[in-house]
Amino acid sequence: MVVSTRAAGTCLQSLAVPLIISGTAKRYGAATDLDELDAVFGALAHAARRQLILLLSYLGPELPSGYLARRFSHSWPTTTRHLNILHRAGVVEVRREGRTSHYRLNRPLLERVVGGWLENLTPPSPDQTWASSGPKFSSELLPPSKGTPP
Repeated sequence: MVVSTRAAGTCLQSLAVPLIISGTAKRYGAATDLDELDAVFGALAHAARRQLILLLSYLGPELPSGYLARRFSHSWPTTTRHLNILHRAGVVEVRREGRTSHYRLNRPLLERVVGGWLENLTPPSPDQTWASSGPKFSSELLPPSKGTPP
């Protein structure tokens, strides 16, 4: 199933609203934060862009676009398009030097956005778990038979 970016963003915002109302969302209360979250995860959605992030992370701190493009089997314009998507999302920063662009990973943004999102996935504490007040066994759901006391 293919979901458009706009539909995914709408879905994300509709899922985030109950979190915000219930108070369980720790960091994403404003629409701009949700837009930032959507932009970062949208940029991370493609395998080539995740690979670029790994290259910048392990081989960086700053790498030229030509070096990054040679690491892939696809064309240079395709790599440039992926780098531009990462740049528009704020995941990478660009420093231009003549005709060359040098890319650097924006670690603080990734740590804030992805880390903040992961904080919302922490398991509930024992105080937050729901305790049922109903019957514990299915036999308790059956009506009492006529010969047995209630």
